[in-house]
Amino acid sequence: MNVYDLKLAKQKIQDYCAYQERCHQEVSSKLKSWGLIPDAIDMLLGELMQHNFLNEERYARSFARGKFRIKKWGRIKIRLELKKKGVYSKCIDFAMQEIDDNDYLETLKELLQKKSRLVKEPNSFKKKIKLKRYLVSRGFEFDLILLAMEDISIQH
Repeated sequence: MNVYDLKLAKQKIQDYCAYQERCHQEVSSKLKSWGLIPDAIDMLLGELMQHNFLNEERYARSFARGKFRIKKWGRIKIRLELKKKGVYSKCIDFAMQEIDDNDYLETLKELLQKKSRLVKEPNSFKKKIKLKRYLVSRGFEFDLILLAMEDISIQH
């Protein structure tokens, strides 16, 4: 799709940003896919930021809240995904503030208990390794995983 009319492009990209929070990289890619020249893209990005359609910190905070509450991702995975999207590290730091430490630990324990019931491994050592591997893959910190495992007795 090529959008040559700048007014049309501006309206369409505002609608795109108003629909859900977007990061600069997503918006820039969308504008490039429309065949806009770099100067036009920069101008539109500037206008979007000026009129608060595009706000990297707001995006990062929303992303972190959603991935933690809905997908139950850990901080490591959330940070990694935000970095992949080109979000500034300062915004990522602000995003991490959206995750309450108590909720974080409780979520980690819930995931641990749920997965523990599902893992059918008679050897307790192997079962703990599988649980640790699972939680690390979800983006949780290893030291917190060990703490949670101490608090919860893992049944066979």
